[in-house]
This record gives sequence, structure tokens and C-alpha cells, in this order.
Amino acid sequence: MAYKFDPNVRYAKTHDWVRVDAERGLAVCGISDFAQHALSDVVYVELPDVGTEVSQGDVYTTVESVKAAEEVFAPVSGEIVAVNAALEDEPEALNSDPYGAWIIKVQPADLSQLDALMDAAAYEAFVAAEEAGGH
Repeated sequence: MAYKFDPNVRYAKTHDWVRVDAERGLAVCGISDFAQHALSDVVYVELPDVGTEVSQGDVYTTVESVKAAEEVFAPVSGEIVAVNAALEDEPEALNSDPYGAWIIKVQPADLSQLDALMDAAAYEAFVAAEEAGGH
């Protein structure tokens, strides 16, 4: 399977991504192309509440597909300052545009947390290794 990898985001091992909006200082978060392929057709996204504090690695929402419901993990800590309300009517946007269809925007507590995440090349190697291992 040929997955798309966005060179402008950082990836967590949980198949979540984060892109920093330097102009606004916000961390924009979503799920990777690999994750949306694994889920197949997304039918529902449970959006968290604006104002919720999240910690790196914690579950902040659930994405449901025709196959399963999967937890989504925060790639950085901070306060949720925006949710992508368009996903309520068009959850399938996570399938068609996984790097454009963000789920939350976070006011990050500590941008150095990005250092622990993978760049696109490292994530691509991680996905290949996971697939080779049969996971």
C-alpha cells in the first residue's frame, strides 16, 4: 500500500500527526493517511470540547468507521482552542484528505514535545516496519 506522508507534520507512533501553525502558535492535530486506511470508511468523529486540557499521549477523541471505533491520541499537551466542526457533517473528510481534515487545534504547553515525534521519513520507515511485522 502506498500511503501519503506529509513532510510538514510530525508523527506519533499512535498514527496521529501535528503541524504547528507558526503564525498563530497553534498545534493542528489529526490522523495519518495510514490510520485512515486502517479504519476504512469514517462515519463519525466525536469532537472534544473547546477548553479541554490534553496531555501528550492521552486519548482526546474517538473516530468511528464501518469497521471499528478507534481512540485518537494527543501528539502534544495543551488546551484545545478549536475543533473541526465540519467533521460532524463530513467525517469522511478524514479519509479523503487526512492532512487537510484536522480534528483539533491546541494551544501547546511545550513545543519541545515535538522533538519526541517522528518526521515524515522516520514515520514512513515506522509504518513499513509495522506492516512487515504484521501489526
